[in-house]
Amino acid sequence: MPIGDCSVAAKPREQLLCSLFHTTPGYTACALGWKPMVICRGSHAFKDLINTYRMIEQDDFDINTRLHTIVRGEDEAAMVESVGLALVKLPDVLNRLKPDIMIVHGDRFDALALATSAALMNIRILHIEGGEVSGTIDDSIRHAITKLAHYHVCCTRSAEQHLISMCEDHDRILLAGCPSYDKLLSAKNKDYMSIIRMWLGDDVKSKDYIVALQHPVTTDIKHSIKMFELTLDALISFNKRTLVLFPNIDAGSKEMVRVMRKKGIEHHPNFRAVKHVPFDQFIQLVAHAGCMIGNSSCGVREVGAFGTPVINLGTRQIGRETGENVLHVRDADTQDKILQALHLQFGKQYPCSKIYGDGNAVPRILKFLKSIDLQEPLQKKFCFPPVKENISQDIDHILETLSALAVDLGGTNLRVAIVSMKGEIVKKYTQFNPKTYEERINLILQMCVEAAAEAVKLNCRILGVGISTGGRVNPREGIVLHSTKLIQEWNSVDLRTPLSDTLHLPVWVDNDGNCAALAERKFGQGKGLENFVTLITGTGIGGGIIHQHELIHGSSFCAAELGHLVVSLDGPDCSCGSHGCIEAYASGMALQREAKKLHDEDLLLVEGMSVPKDEAVGALHLIQAAKLGNAKAQSILRTAGTALGLGVVNILHTMNPSLVILSGVLASHYIHIVKDIIRQQALSSVQDVDVVVSDLVDPALLGAASMVLDYTTRRIY
Repeated sequence: MPIGDCSVAAKPREQLLCSLFHTTPGYTACALGWKPMVICRGSHAFKDLINTYRMIEQDDFDINTRLHTIVRGEDEAAMVESVGLALVKLPDVLNRLKPDIMIVHGDRFDALALATSAALMNIRILHIEGGEVSGTIDDSIRHAITKLAHYHVCCTRSAEQHLISMCEDHDRILLAGCPSYDKLLSAKNKDYMSIIRMWLGDDVKSKDYIVALQHPVTTDIKHSIKMFELTLDALISFNKRTLVLFPNIDAGSKEMVRVMRKKGIEHHPNFRAVKHVPFDQFIQLVAHAGCMIGNSSCGVREVGAFGTPVINLGTRQIGRETGENVLHVRDADTQDKILQALHLQFGKQYPCSKIYGDGNAVPRILKFLKSIDLQEPLQKKFCFPPVKENISQDIDHILETLSALAVDLGGTNLRVAIVSMKGEIVKKYTQFNPKTYEERINLILQMCVEAAAEAVKLNCRILGVGISTGGRVNPREGIVLHSTKLIQEWNSVDLRTPLSDTLHLPVWVDNDGNCAALAERKFGQGKGLENFVTLITGTGIGGGIIHQHELIHGSSFCAAELGHLVVSLDGPDCSCGSHGCIEAYASGMALQREAKKLHDEDLLLVEGMSVPKDEAVGALHLIQAAKLGNAKAQSILRTAGTALGLGVVNILHTMNPSLVILSGVLASHYIHIVKDIIRQQALSSVQDVDVVVSDLVDPALLGAASMVLDYTTRRIY
């Protein structure tokens, strides 16, 4: 598909709001009076690009003017001459239309000409996709447009930070996301196979073909041509049906086309070489491809919305933020390297990435445009250091809270919460945890979809989903390997894929004990500590270990099963099949077992206590009896606390952490006994290690959220 700048001029503003982002990249839409007027220019004016201006007409725009601003030649001089030609022709058009606001998109050289013209003619400029970092001359052009623009719409938090660092006024920066994601995330076409067959042949299947899109690198044309040649050789060897799109019109493109023709790509049975694919069809082609290869920004930005594997070649996009679906081959200097990358990536399916947008960019931008005061002074102001605090603002200058969806799968309840970056639970939803897999996974999806919709109303931007669940978890794949007996039908369950496919968000999954440790690291008493251990005392006993600031999972994801440390060789049976474990003594289930025994022998209740007939005897009744002076209940709690204390001593001798945090509903009842056992049993060198009770209310939810918040805010490749 041809790539050009997308620029929109508007008068009055309301007309712009009706047509904004309904445009096709590469032409300028201007609203004069109540009738939109379109100036078709750049690549769209070329007849050899299959008359792409007709796409503009199909969008119900009447083309008012066709402005030829591109000088053919496809070399450095032609690019300079094209900018000069545009600067000569644009003033007359802008004088005639007199727009209030000019919207300039991206980093193309013809966009620079438009921004320069508008700035010199005192027309307000709003720049979309500024602040990003890629490679080649595009970086310089993008930043030059930023300095000319009065208002900025950026797609990622890093881009926002870059704009602030470039002394742009923070109040004129909107972190909206990429407008294209609004369409990408809603793109559904049940008849995508007909599109695949149209462009690649009747015998091609979904996920069994490649889309290749490679452009020249204008700062190193010779090397980029050689790399293109190696790419084609690798694709020929890989022997899969491939849709090759012609390069853009930058310097070096003519030589790249010669390479294609020299290798007979246009006539090769495995290749389909095209100059343009309509956007709606191009979406379906990349969404269902086995792989995309090249150096187009489309690969590292838009394709992440589908989780399609991407191979990014060379340095043209070297600074871009990317999802995990992108494999970088920066030194693509041999055919073997590219071929190996194809073998690694082809046919994989990655989680959908929303680094560049969440599907709500256009409404944010429209509100931002409405908020612009055309009466305020036109002269641009720069905010030189020190800059303001780096906080995202929406168009009403109200904080749009970066948040996570947190899911906690317990033995009894299923909870979903919207959690802010500061650890505030904005809203929480609770349902009983169903007993079957089918009912449970459907309820999780339903609750998450509802919470994500509610987040928009609450002015929260969801960055991803974190899931805390009992049992052994493979966090790399997002799979529950083995569950506890409390959660039935929950073995070998892939949680990441259905949630990612439904919500178009990245998803993280981990054990509830590990999540409690992550919660303490980000929000609790473990914040800033290099080494500490968390012990959860609830229905079962679990835990998490932080070592050198990182969570320890172990070689088979079985680290920190602290509840199954054996503290007695002849102790009571444990749910794990062993006996004498901490969990067999100190868990809620163990205390409930002992409480029932006492109750059956009429030894539980004391004066001031009663248990209704319809209420099951549990751990809390045992604790209440102990507080009221029941000696047998006190003895059971002391034994349980001693077992837990011996487990903590073993942890101190093994891990030597700087802090042990007891979490869960039973923690406060055990803390004093545990400290006594440490004084009696631990080596003197570890007796000074502090043991504290967690002050977090929902560690499982907060830990699930922290996986999202920590990873998404530091994830820059």
